[in-house]
Amino acid sequence: MRDYVKERADAPRGFFAAEAAGLRWLAEPDVVPVVSAIDHDNGSLRLDYIEESAPNAHLAFGFGRQLALLHNSGASAFGWAPAEPAWFGPLGSPFEVEVASCSSFTEFWVETRLEPMATALADHLSQDHRETITSAIRALADGAFEGISGTGGENPARVHGDLWAGNLMWTPAGCTLIDPAAHGGHRLEDLAMLALFGTPFLEEIFAGYEATNPMPVGWRNDLPVHSFFALLAHVRLFGAGFLGQTLSAARSIIDRAADLKG
Repeated sequence: MRDYVKERADAPRGFFAAEAAGLRWLAEPDVVPVVSAIDHDNGSLRLDYIEESAPNAHLAFGFGRQLALLHNSGASAFGWAPAEPAWFGPLGSPFEVEVASCSSFTEFWVETRLEPMATALADHLSQDHRETITSAIRALADGAFEGISGTGGENPARVHGDLWAGNLMWTPAGCTLIDPAAHGGHRLEDLAMLALFGTPFLEEIFAGYEATNPMPVGWRNDLPVHSFFALLAHVRLFGAGFLGQTLSAARSIIDRAADLKG
């Protein structure tokens, strides 16, 4: 059997342990393929090797169904993670994120993700940019996004946490998940990440998802809320090139919150 080894001699404490734990937790419900973590130490993670192929509409639809089932398998709380410390970001420059079992999505998203990120960026932003980001976080803090499209409330979902296109590996049998930042979260987190930077056959993925988990009208208008942390993280990790997209998302959040309030 072939394997693949991720290595970084100076990886932060617990980085590879967190990834291995996240992979096992996502695989636990046995509803979507997840790359197998064979073993790990402080400086490396050994994984099963995956032979990639091109995606197609049929496989994408099937993956959408599987992702819905993964979310439905649930988590114990918003912000809970299968290992501590937990990390977000690429192998070369990850940063630690808080692990905390929160009573609501709003508490988790605002207090453990968005506010710490805004604080970390404050000295690198203009006053106008800081005010725009702060206004978006305040709009979120009112609880308008506990559910979807302003209705209901969500139970904690089992989410991948960094589900952009580069963390999907397509094979002839379907899609395999890699490189998670797994935690208990809002299910729109993963859907927002799929949409954020473009994913092949995104419409087919969404169609498969909705075939299993029907969604309220207008649900896509909520997506900037759930990609906002990742965008702020990209500004932190990669610089001002992502600032325009981040500020646009902040304004969309403010407008969406106002629309939902009527």
